[in-house]
Amino acid sequence: MKTGLFFGSFNPVHIGHMIIANFMATQTDLREVWMVVSPQNPFKNKKSLAKDHDRLHLVHLAIGNNPNIRASNIEFNLPKPSYTIDTLTYLKEKFPKKEFALIMGGDNLGNFHKWKNYEQILANHEIYVYKRPQYDLGDLANHPKINLLEAPLMQISASYIRRCIQEGNSIQYLVPDAVFQYINDNALYPS
Repeated sequence: MKTGLFFGSFNPVHIGHMIIANFMATQTDLREVWMVVSPQNPFKNKKSLAKDHDRLHLVHLAIGNNPNIRASNIEFNLPKPSYTIDTLTYLKEKFPKKEFALIMGGDNLGNFHKWKNYEQILANHEIYVYKRPQYDLGDLANHPKINLLEAPLMQISASYIRRCIQEGNSIQYLVPDAVFQYINDNALYPS
């Protein structure tokens, strides 16, 4: 079974993330998608992150009962910062019968050559890239392990959602209903 790994801070998870996860799980040869909540992305500032378990809970809420998508906290117990190659190595040892592929946006493919051991990732894993307008895919776009896809995209970001919350603006419809309710009830992103 081929499993797509959709890594992210999901700070918070929003409908754009869910549309991509569902597209990958239902319109590609991936049989399932794991939304891997990253405790610390080496390229992001940890101060802006909600607590790890809150973000994981939000992903669970967003997924609901979809059997093709699951939330994963696999990186929570790995050394920090989290590097994709280390997570992939750990997952292969833990689930030797699974075939893991990466899911990423076209904005990440252009910088993929800066990732730790990116050549090893490319040698052993397929990468499913959803194109994003105005981003150069770089030299790796034609690599045989890269699958370029036209997924439906929303012009929405977690930073925009956090800014809306801090400015007192509604985020209803930008996040799944259960996520909206949980953020409001628990004041996850105080102003």
